[in-house]
Amino acid sequence: MEQGDVSVILLIGIGAIVILFWRMRNWNNKRVGGRIPEQSNVPVDDVVELLEGAGFDVLAGKTKIPITMTVNEREQLESRLFIDYFVQKDEQVFVVKVARERKPLEMSGSAVRDMLLPYSLLYPEAQGILYVDMTVSKIKKITFHIEV
Repeated sequence: MEQGDVSVILLIGIGAIVILFWRMRNWNNKRVGGRIPEQSNVPVDDVVELLEGAGFDVLAGKTKIPITMTVNEREQLESRLFIDYFVQKDEQVFVVKVARERKPLEMSGSAVRDMLLPYSLLYPEAQGILYVDMTVSKIKKITFHIEV
């Protein structure tokens, strides 16, 4: 093998490594960021106005997440979770839940955990949950810190 052959093989090897690194990096970014839905036409209502007034950009409106469960490998149960909005502020994405009159959130550890932790676990790339209470026009930012 001549000196020129070694140089060409080294250049091809370095090029392949750079391309592989670049593709892996892009794949990882798409995998994480691609889960947050984006809608171009979110209807403007009081909640959207409050969020935008607080500096958030609304990415998506009502999102339905179907859940299927199997009991004893036979019985199949179905349910769903709803997310009211996805918003972004300063490159940080948040899941938004709006307070409901028929199901108010008691501000205790167990109540917040039971009602909001599933959303945080579904979207770990989100920076937290925004709980919007329109009766007092207030946004509460909730983050979970889990030690295992």
